[in-house]
Amino acid sequence: MRRRRIAGTPVKVTELGFGGAAIGNLYQAVDEDDALTAVDAAWDLGIRYFDTAPFYGLGMSERRLGRALRGHPRGEFVVSSKVGRLLVPNPRPVGQGVDVFDVSDEVRPERDYSRDGVLRSIEASLERTGLDRLDVVFVHDPDDHWPQAADEAMPALAELRDQGVIGAIGAGMNQSAMLARFLRETAADVVMLAGRYTLLEQDALDDVLPAAVEQGKSVIAVGVFNSGLLARERPGPDAKYNYADAPPDVVARAVRIAEVCEQHGTTLPAAAVAFPFGHPAVVNVTVGVRTPDEVARNVDLHARPVPVGLWDHLRAEGLLRADAPTPAS
Repeated sequence: MRRRRIAGTPVKVTELGFGGAAIGNLYQAVDEDDALTAVDAAWDLGIRYFDTAPFYGLGMSERRLGRALRGHPRGEFVVSSKVGRLLVPNPRPVGQGVDVFDVSDEVRPERDYSRDGVLRSIEASLERTGLDRLDVVFVHDPDDHWPQAADEAMPALAELRDQGVIGAIGAGMNQSAMLARFLRETAADVVMLAGRYTLLEQDALDDVLPAAVEQGKSVIAVGVFNSGLLARERPGPDAKYNYADAPPDVVARAVRIAEVCEQHGTTLPAAAVAFPFGHPAVVNVTVGVRTPDEVARNVDLHARPVPVGLWDHLRAEGLLRADAPTPAS
């Protein structure tokens, strides 16, 4: 699978990435063997970029990913994890799931974007994964913590990067405006943009994507299925969007996009995976998976050519912004 370089860094990621939230029991429990087999399937199909975070399953995703990658040549794959949520003992566990993860609550996430918090978080991630290093580290969801994230977390990560301990640094969020600030005002090399540059939403064309081009930096696109709405060839009324039930008007828009895709001999999920690559700043699309079958499907979607005429048709119907760059066929 083709690799692209995160601008200004030595790190090269495969165009398709493995999102590790699902194997941290996102929404539902995943059997340990199934999780490890999913990572094995990704490796066998050429994926060499794996993303995880302490928050994903409260350490479960990191532990499973590290276990699955053990034995593979360390120089052949790239792993990113995140800082900003330290895992600390929970003084009052009740044995139930935490947030959107079906895991034990013996530990709980505690926000910490301080320099000390960053160093402690990275040390804990290395212990859980069993890896000798993290190739990319993102500041995770600092929406309400800009001052500390920008003034403490990012300088700490920049110091580690400049020492050669980390290959690239950045921030990951579900909003685009603050990510543009990270690119323009901090030492970030790359940002992980969740759900804001998809077939349904292109607001990132107003802030983070032009900032990346101006600064010569990179973007990793995640959430390209918008919580599953774009993951089916024909979205149904029960579809999710932004982690909640999709409004009827949003479902109707997605259905119309699906109809246009079918007219051009492709599918809604294939177009959803292809679309972000039209922008020159996007180096990778990472999709969350929990089974080998899902891995195989995503690799197949990425490999499918999408006719160039599709994008013009979507623009003509007002289903795609006029200034959205056209992906190559």
